[in-house]
Amino acid sequence: MKKTLVSALSAALVIGAASTTFAAANPFSDVPRDHWAYDAVTQLAADGVVEGYGDGTYRGDRNITRYEMAQMVAKAMAKGDMSASDRALVDRLAAEFADELNNLGVRVTKLERNADMVKWNGKLEYTYTSKRFENAGKKNDDHLMFRLEPSAEVNNHWHVNARVEASTNMRHDAAHADDSDDKVTLKRAWAQGDYDKFQVKLGKMELLSSEAYAAPGALVLDKEFSGAEVSFGKDLSVKLQAGQTELKDTFKSDADDRRSYDHAANYQGVELQYNKGNFLAGAAYYRLKTDEFKGTLKEANDETMDIWALNGGYRFDKNVLLSGAYAYNNSFADSKKSGQVSLDYKGAESEDKGSWGAYVSYRHLGGASVLATQDGALYGTKGIELGTNYTLFKNVILSAKYFNGKTIQKQADDKVQQLFGRVEFLF
Repeated sequence: MKKTLVSALSAALVIGAASTTFAAANPFSDVPRDHWAYDAVTQLAADGVVEGYGDGTYRGDRNITRYEMAQMVAKAMAKGDMSASDRALVDRLAAEFADELNNLGVRVTKLERNADMVKWNGKLEYTYTSKRFENAGKKNDDHLMFRLEPSAEVNNHWHVNARVEASTNMRHDAAHADDSDDKVTLKRAWAQGDYDKFQVKLGKMELLSSEAYAAPGALVLDKEFSGAEVSFGKDLSVKLQAGQTELKDTFKSDADDRRSYDHAANYQGVELQYNKGNFLAGAAYYRLKTDEFKGTLKEANDETMDIWALNGGYRFDKNVLLSGAYAYNNSFADSKKSGQVSLDYKGAESEDKGSWGAYVSYRHLGGASVLATQDGALYGTKGIELGTNYTLFKNVILSAKYFNGKTIQKQADDKVQQLFGRVEFLF
């Protein structure tokens, strides 16, 4: 963040609360620093909806209360000149702080308040992929997926969340008993506790390694795991994870037909990430253990895979990010290393028709990329990946990626290409 959020909120209140007379008493509890409202207001401040002092600075370091937050939201609600995405953020903030706004004389209907207690998001997504291998033809897939993501408030600190997906491979246009794609799956279900100094998650949740802020995605982990996660810190944050994750077909790809794993592995992860101003940097350690590893690692009876990772990035401005990541898996005899370097420009915003983004990346998905994002580059390959996305209409996003490379292990027919196209209808 270019400016501290707490400072931004404090400044907004100074210019927005002059007409109120309620500053003497504060019956409301503080808004936790990791509450989603902080990220929302950060975006509004960056877009000029929340303004600072006359000299363009943001001063103050005191905690922001729900009462004060409501004062700031009230001023934002009265501002008419803002983008569709900013208006959506303001509307959501208004529903969250409805009681406080009502006390300030700003009307938010009961229906709006209650609707915000349980939120439903989702999308319909069509994906086309074409994997092409030198002298081995190509493999095309048409995949259709419908996703629902409910989120419900338990109390001031806890929410429960879920993700349910129904998917099918459109090559068949029918469900097949032997096709794992044709099914309805509970992909995620977790409880999340947000407190002032830390956040805790329990259940089945996203497993995404820290370098995934880059457009190509995660170099090491892009999946789900069942267990617990604790994170704390602001500019310098720490994340601790422990549980299990499914490794079925992890090392089996069309480019490199290796043994598939059918059992879950015990998983532990530690991430240390710095994010302040224009700089990002981080280090991580991931550990996977299962008896299915026996006979596949460099030590015949070894059951444990240890992966170390580093990442870093620099924001030239709010639109351009240069990033890199490196990971090392010492458990393999060969192909231990993974890495990627990426230049990202902007990105499509679902609420803003016409918004777009693009990136170019060099990716090397070696032995450390056990569960990497493979929309472009495939496991066991290296080469150039290009991608772009565009908001055709509000909540309709088009994405395309192209990978051109070769297998990491040298062989006679080592050239690999992948085409990736996706249409998302979000609601």
